[in-house]
Amino acid sequence: MGGWALRLAVWIYVLMLAVAASRANEVNHCTAVRAKTCSECIQIATGCAYCPDEIFEYERCDLKENLEARKCSSRMVTIKSSWKIVENVQMNKSLKYSQVAPQLMSMTLLPGEEREVEMEVFEPTRGPLDLYILMDFSNSMSDDLDNLKRMGDQLAELVGKLSDDYTIGFGKFVDKVTEPQTDMRPAKLKEPWANSDSPFSFRNVITLTNNINTFRQKLQQERISGNLDAPEGGFDAILQAAVCQEQIGWRKHSTHLLVFSTESAFHYEADGANVLAGILDRNDEQCHLTSDGNYTHDIRQDYPSIPTLVRLLVKHNIIPIFAITNHSYSYYEKLNEYFPIAELGQLQEDSSNILSILKNAFENIRSKISIRAEDRPKAVEAKILSQSGTFSEFGNFKITPGEIGKFRVRLKALTQVGEQHVCNANQADRAGTLRVKPTTFSSAFRINAEVLCHTCDCEKTPVKNAARCNGQGDLVCGKCQCSDGWLGPFCNCSLCCFIFFRKQFFHDSLMNIGICNGRGVCKCGRCECEHSGLPLSPTCEANFQQQLGMCEAKRSCVQCQAWNTGERKGRKCDECPFKIIRVEELEDHKNVIETCSFRDEDDDCTYHYTVNYPLNITDKEHHVLVKKKKDCPPAGFLWLIPLIMFLMLLLGLLLLCCWKYCACCQACLALLPCCGRGRMVGFKEDHYMLRQSLSTTDHLDTPMVRTGPPKSTDIVRWKVTDNVHRGPNHPQNQIKPNPKETIQYPISLRLNRQYSETLSKESRDTDVLRREVEDNLNDVFLQIPGAQRVQNTLFRTQRNSGKRQNNTIVDTVLSAPRASYPDIVKLTDKQVQAGNFRDLKVVPGYYTVATDREAAGAVEFQEGVESVDVRVPLFMKDEDDEKKELLVQAVDVPVGIAKIGKDHVNITVIKEHARNIFTFLQPSYTYSRQDGVANIPISREIIEDGWTQVTYCTRDLTAKDKKDYISVDGDLSYGPGETQKTVPVKLLELGEGDGLLEDKQVKQFVMDLSNPRQGAKLGRYPRTTITIADKPEPSVLMFKKSTQTYNTTDPLYSIPVVRTRNQEGPTTVYWRTNKASRFDLSSPLKFVPGETEKNIVIDPRLYPSPIIPETFQLELFDPSNNAIIGEKKTTLVNVIDGRGDGKMDFQKMEYVNQSVTSPGGRLYAPNNIKAVASGPKNIRLNWNPSANASGYKVKYWIYGNPEADAQVLDVKTPQAELTNLYPYCDYEMRVCGYNALGEGNYSDIIQCQTLEDVPGEPGRLAFNVISPTVTQVSWAEPAETNGVITSYEVIYTPINENKKPIGPSKKVMIDNPKKRMLLIENLQPSQTYCYKVRARNKVGWGPYRDATINLATQPTRPMSIPIIPDIPIVDAEAGDEYDSYLMYSNEVLRSPTGSQRPSVTDLTEGGKDPLNCSVTNRCFLSQSGGSTTHGYDLRDGGLLKEEVILRKRSENRHYTDGDGVRDSIVMGNLSGGFLDNLDSRINPGVPETPSRLVFSALGPTALKVSWQEPHCETDVLGYCVLYQLLSGGEVKRIEVNNPAQNSVVVQDLLPNHSYIFKVKAQSQEGWSPEREGVITIESAVDPKSPLSPMPGSPFTLSTPSAPGPLIFTALSPDTLQLSWEKPRKPNGDILGYVVTCEQLHGGGDLRSFQVNGNAATSLTVSDLKENMPYKFKVQAQTTQGFGPEREGIITIESQDGGSMSQYNSHSVTKREVFNLPTEITSHTMFSEPFVSPEGMMMMSSRQITESGGTITRQVEMVQRGVMSSSTVTKKVERQYFEA
Repeated sequence: MGGWALRLAVWIYVLMLAVAASRANEVNHCTAVRAKTCSECIQIATGCAYCPDEIFEYERCDLKENLEARKCSSRMVTIKSSWKIVENVQMNKSLKYSQVAPQLMSMTLLPGEEREVEMEVFEPTRGPLDLYILMDFSNSMSDDLDNLKRMGDQLAELVGKLSDDYTIGFGKFVDKVTEPQTDMRPAKLKEPWANSDSPFSFRNVITLTNNINTFRQKLQQERISGNLDAPEGGFDAILQAAVCQEQIGWRKHSTHLLVFSTESAFHYEADGANVLAGILDRNDEQCHLTSDGNYTHDIRQDYPSIPTLVRLLVKHNIIPIFAITNHSYSYYEKLNEYFPIAELGQLQEDSSNILSILKNAFENIRSKISIRAEDRPKAVEAKILSQSGTFSEFGNFKITPGEIGKFRVRLKALTQVGEQHVCNANQADRAGTLRVKPTTFSSAFRINAEVLCHTCDCEKTPVKNAARCNGQGDLVCGKCQCSDGWLGPFCNCSLCCFIFFRKQFFHDSLMNIGICNGRGVCKCGRCECEHSGLPLSPTCEANFQQQLGMCEAKRSCVQCQAWNTGERKGRKCDECPFKIIRVEELEDHKNVIETCSFRDEDDDCTYHYTVNYPLNITDKEHHVLVKKKKDCPPAGFLWLIPLIMFLMLLLGLLLLCCWKYCACCQACLALLPCCGRGRMVGFKEDHYMLRQSLSTTDHLDTPMVRTGPPKSTDIVRWKVTDNVHRGPNHPQNQIKPNPKETIQYPISLRLNRQYSETLSKESRDTDVLRREVEDNLNDVFLQIPGAQRVQNTLFRTQRNSGKRQNNTIVDTVLSAPRASYPDIVKLTDKQVQAGNFRDLKVVPGYYTVATDREAAGAVEFQEGVESVDVRVPLFMKDEDDEKKELLVQAVDVPVGIAKIGKDHVNITVIKEHARNIFTFLQPSYTYSRQDGVANIPISREIIEDGWTQVTYCTRDLTAKDKKDYISVDGDLSYGPGETQKTVPVKLLELGEGDGLLEDKQVKQFVMDLSNPRQGAKLGRYPRTTITIADKPEPSVLMFKKSTQTYNTTDPLYSIPVVRTRNQEGPTTVYWRTNKASRFDLSSPLKFVPGETEKNIVIDPRLYPSPIIPETFQLELFDPSNNAIIGEKKTTLVNVIDGRGDGKMDFQKMEYVNQSVTSPGGRLYAPNNIKAVASGPKNIRLNWNPSANASGYKVKYWIYGNPEADAQVLDVKTPQAELTNLYPYCDYEMRVCGYNALGEGNYSDIIQCQTLEDVPGEPGRLAFNVISPTVTQVSWAEPAETNGVITSYEVIYTPINENKKPIGPSKKVMIDNPKKRMLLIENLQPSQTYCYKVRARNKVGWGPYRDATINLATQPTRPMSIPIIPDIPIVDAEAGDEYDSYLMYSNEVLRSPTGSQRPSVTDLTEGGKDPLNCSVTNRCFLSQSGGSTTHGYDLRDGGLLKEEVILRKRSENRHYTDGDGVRDSIVMGNLSGGFLDNLDSRINPGVPETPSRLVFSALGPTALKVSWQEPHCETDVLGYCVLYQLLSGGEVKRIEVNNPAQNSVVVQDLLPNHSYIFKVKAQSQEGWSPEREGVITIESAVDPKSPLSPMPGSPFTLSTPSAPGPLIFTALSPDTLQLSWEKPRKPNGDILGYVVTCEQLHGGGDLRSFQVNGNAATSLTVSDLKENMPYKFKVQAQTTQGFGPEREGIITIESQDGGSMSQYNSHSVTKREVFNLPTEITSHTMFSEPFVSPEGMMMMSSRQITESGGTITRQVEMVQRGVMSSSTVTKKVERQYFEA
């Protein structure tokens, strides 16, 4: 018994301590305020009291229980709240109208007090009903009106079933009678359609009535009307029907239903249509109906906004029912969500189902109720709860008609109204009558609520000249208020005596200043300093110890404000905390704190300023005066600089005039017979004959010669015409080409730069020059109507071109209408003679412009040159005649004095059918120097058998003859039946000097075929490139895992060994066991070429002794010459007891690990490692101790970073605490022990994620100004989310010029983190607002990001129609309860056509944001953190799909696979080794794509870009970083020559601008693919010029969306089948599709196909070319027009070899792009296998880069495989993606 009592006493004691501790931690809100008076005290909050006793030694203002405990008398001042039910008529279920109880209550509340009251709600089963039908009367609704007329009796019957007491009315609407909404031609105004009424906006046809016959008769008289644009003016009609209560006939106690029927979208406020119409006034929300029901203000004011409609319908208890056809259903689906109670039904095309929609809608409405608190005072907060206490954020509850529903109303008095205490607020904000009512009821529960702010009675009756105050003050509520001249708590300190004391004991100079130095008041011997931001001493003097360095601290701000120089010049100057004053002369140094002088580095002058105390003692900054005039040194000889520049300019003009004069004289002299005689130019020959089978090019170099003295330059224009042999009556000449047809124009120009060998292949120089050429040509050819961008740009030289043969010739292709040919020739000639195409310098006198049937150009004879070649295009086409002729003519000599002699030449081309075709098997080969010889095969395709010959020869590129190889040339002769021969080329070893030079350049040479004889011609590959590879890198062999675990019951131990890097040749490695008790094994492990993994298999059953638990080691040793052993040279094999429950014997394992070391004494890895996050920045680890370990090392790094970047923590115990980590971030860790012998083995990787922390501030605030009273504010996600963002809070407050609030703040909660936008309406015109936004995650709220803007100073940007913004909407004029009316839509804002500026918010549902437009922290990277492997198992003719996560991604993050998966690998479990060589088409020496592109902001204009080194089988030589503005502009390039450097710092960026970065790696084999990322460095938004995001694209939702993904099936080498899915949102009936096909890189004609009907979704396309990429586009068409295109790119590749199927070598390359007809492009990538009819499995891997919808890049790799069974015809399951 005693023990029990003792335990009870201990528990009670602990409980008391806990309660005391919790109370100790509570903040006493009464004492914290430091109230000075009794009234201030009792107004603080509930529970506060005041003690008025004269003698009281404690705080007079405290909690009531504290004052009682301290023996305050019964006179203690406190106040109590009260409540009283004034009116409570009990519910009467027999009444047929809605009721609430109680009806009226009065209530007073103390600040901070909360109280709950109960209310009852009754809705009758068949109460009174008012039904008003509002119908669209545009012409497209004519059949709907006819049906409604026929259904009059059925409508009356239905309404009679719904209610015993009903009325029914009818109204009609079209749109505003003005342009552009209505056709304003007189005839159309009279009768827009046949048998129709004049257009109108809204008309109340039938006032609510219970006479069904009258309703039916009036309805029969109605006729349809019409308007122009698709959206209608229904919002005007809804508003008038709501506010015109008497005219419509709404009854007080009835249920009000408004049926809105239409098939079109809607206009709304500020949607842009009224801007065109000139209607700018806002809707006044008043009734404007005439006596006959016509709306009169349609052309005087704008449409109402969505929040306005919601507010007015709720105010007048009207429930909308939207009956909408399929065309516009999606718009109203979003609109329906905005109303507290509303219904939506899909109307059939003829409205035949409107009655069923009405019935279902009414039943749904009667089953639910929305209760809200209206008109509440700002100081009172109200919440509605169910009887069980459940809170509904939007006040929506279930209710049973005919039964009484019980609810609870919770009222709370706030302590703050805005930024001030509630008792300082207006009386109207503290008291008022709030109405708690269901939104559909007219009756309400009224509560007269007031927040009590009483004053104390003792303050009204002070004791005058009280004795306690020594007769020198009044006693007020127990405290003395001293009279003038007296100080102290009891008024016993005379101010006069204190002044006498000061005069006696202080110096006169101190007297003048004052004992408190003029900055305070001396009270009873102590200075009370005035409030100041400056540090002051006890006598209110400046604290000079803290003022040191005052001059230097203010130097930069003075310099930038006074002279706009120094380090702060520009925008940083606005951050200075003080403002200077410039004066002529400074004050004397004796009267200021500091006098400062500094030299200005910009002009070498000295400036002066003083720093003094503030003029106003309440100011926090010093008073700074700056002398206007600087002290500058003498000017010296600076005045000579302008004079010298002027003289140089004059000299240049004189030289220019002399040169022009001499040139003129030279031209005049050349006209004299003595000077210019005999100078002639012309073609060398009259005729050329070619055999097409012998030609290897599509052109002929035709010589032109010049005779006579070649003393100056001559330029000759020429032209060529195809098929001149055809007469005018030839059938081909009868076909007139379409002048509007887009054709390709090959164009050649000579650049003013020397040619280099690097331009013959893809290199960095080639890329840079190509971009320069294309950008400049595109700018020039932009003036040609219909011209597109140039493409297929290549570089070469031109032989026999005089002194210019080393200049670079550029060949490119321009697509433009056929009729533009003369304009293109004239423009090209003009630019060439000027010597430039914008910034591109070209050589005058040379160009070629060609079509498919004619060409023109010019050649140049330089001084001393007698012959040049004209490069004549031959226009080779399949439809050419067997023999055709071309005519080449010399036209004129625009520059020079030569005359044209032989002015033309004829070229005859004979078309022969080849008997044989010679080609190399592939365009390139790679051989090792160690091979000694390169055997190059040359293939012959036999068409007509017999003898034939072809010539071959080699030519140097980077490899040199007799240094790297021995060149060869000669003829190959093929006899009958011979199809292939080989040419051997000897390869040479590197010399000693070459080895010392370490030349890393790739060695290459080419071999060409030429001169085929006996009717042969050259085929696909007339040239091949041979690469000489040096000694290959060794393979790396190692164990796959550092530990293996098996049971004693396992039949086999399979230990995997992996092979990385060079996998081309065979290799061998030996393995052996160590410390095994039952066996001592050793054996070789052989890898064949291409094999990457093999298993060491040990059968423990082969050895006689019993199998026991043990631990032994396997070791790799003695690799072959072409291999080395990697990091995991050994692996630990743990054999555990497999009997019993199958669990591992950890004690035995621990003992083994502690006692067993490696043969060299090296410690094994610690085991049983556990990692737990102990905070947002901490991770705690512990593990089992290891014997013989003197300490441990813990490596840890961010998941995804290379292990080489790991940090190392050294600890002495088997536990560690990792600190200073990043919140909510995945980390990887490894642990090893160490002793005197060194470090032991590291453990396997342990992963752990830190906990969440509060987020950082959101990104910049951006404003889209819709009108002076409507704005859209958006923001970016916080740079440091530190977890999953769950919501945002937006506060906006009207402020004055001093940034002080002048009105209440409004607070809006955005609970969807993807909706980072808010549309605010009804703001005060010309009023400045301060907007603040903060983010919240699971931990709590982060800091605010704020911005200030006055809408009146910004340009407006009307939104286009007809769409609801994809953002919450609030009404600034509505009451505070309106915060719950947050309105969302899953659609997006649309901008005016041609807008170039994207919205800052997410543009797609699901929030695809892989490249966040804000700077991410180190954990949230610009790419998603994982990738997904799709595995497919073929069974029974179907395909089973499974998903395996390849890389870890935190499961509780909010990112999804749609967030921008970068790396996705598709693996197929197919027969025949389908994907054994997935990367076989990629050169193994080329690096892979650099991974993990990470951005770190170093400031508003600087950025660090880092990446992870890509995998590469050879050494990476360096990197290249390209970047440019996302909107376009100059591409800048950074070369990184150090392969160990994987980051660069980029300076001088523009803040708040988006950039696209690309990084690629280089090896000896070439450049890797590019890794892309988009980044924005966010900076504070300048209020004078906020960044205004422009949303969207120009498509309205009346057009269809893009078709589904394009599926390609190869039917033959030249035919494929194209199929697609129907658009996800057709927005109407699909009339058909338009399919276009063109070659991706130009050439050939654009082919167009029309696919009619809604059902047809496939097309067979023939006459395609093998190995040619084609671009297909598919558009859907409805009555509203064409939707966006779905684009796909396809190549049918055909190669020899393979006999399983005639199509087994076809690979399909597919790319999906979603094109909008602006510069904004979004895209969708697909990675799915599909099966051709022949059983060919097509499968692709994808690399997707997303950038907010503006810039796209994709790389597709496709593999092909033949399935073992050709009977499978099912297509693989596809997932439908919509762009």
